[in-house]
This record gives sequence, C-alpha cells and structure tokens, in this order.
Amino acid sequence: MSYYSLEDLEVYQLAESFGDEIWFIVCEWDYFAKDTIGKQIVRSADSIGANIAEGYGRYHYKENRNFCYFSRRSIIETKGWQNKSKTRELVSEEQFNLLLEKLQTIHLKLNAYLKFIGKLNPGKKINELMNQ
Repeated sequence: MSYYSLEDLEVYQLAESFGDEIWFIVCEWDYFAKDTIGKQIVRSADSIGANIAEGYGRYHYKENRNFCYFSRRSIIETKGWQNKSKTRELVSEEQFNLLLEKLQTIHLKLNAYLKFIGKLNPGKKINELMNQ
C-alpha cells in the first residue's frame, strides 16, 4: 500500500508555484499598485492552492468537491485581476500571456481532479481510494 499526500497532487503543486510567482511579481510593484491590485491578486492566487489543500484535508468527497469549487472561483477571480494588471501596465504582454497559460493549465487540471473525485463513493475517504 502506498500513501499519497497533498504534495503528490500535480494541480496543488502548480497552484502553489503559481501563487509564489504572483507574489514575487507583485513585490516589484510600487506601493499604490501593491496596496490595490497587488493584495487582491496575491490573495486570489494563493486561495487556489489553499482551497485545494483544505478540501484534500477534509478527505470526504462532498467536502473536497466544495473546496475545489472555491478554488475554481479563485482561478476566475485571479484572471480578472490579471486582466486589470495588464490593462494598467503592471505586467508586460509576455508576462500576462505566460501567467494566463499557467492559470489555464491549473484550471484544466482542477477540472480533471474534480472529475476524479466525483467518481468516489461519497462514503469513502479520498486516501482510501488512492491507496488501493
């Protein structure tokens, strides 16, 4: 029997890496940009991975699914803040496109993860299924 941890989930790894990347970009902005858009985009980007983690920690299908939905909402919110940061020339066109591509990958992988956990027996813990 093998044990799968949260850190084994690729979608979680990508979300955490994305949140860190947003953080380091925002750290370079001036005070006003950091205090307005910066705080919002960092919070929404960090929320993607945080909600995946919280759902995984709940173990049960329905709770895990609900937190994945929260994560998906944070993806959409982050896209909105990314658009504002591009419009207000806080990120270059190239940075924007790379970040958007990464966010779209996370979105697709999160949808695949939701589909996977949707196949779980609602009474089973996720680790029970993954460790069979």
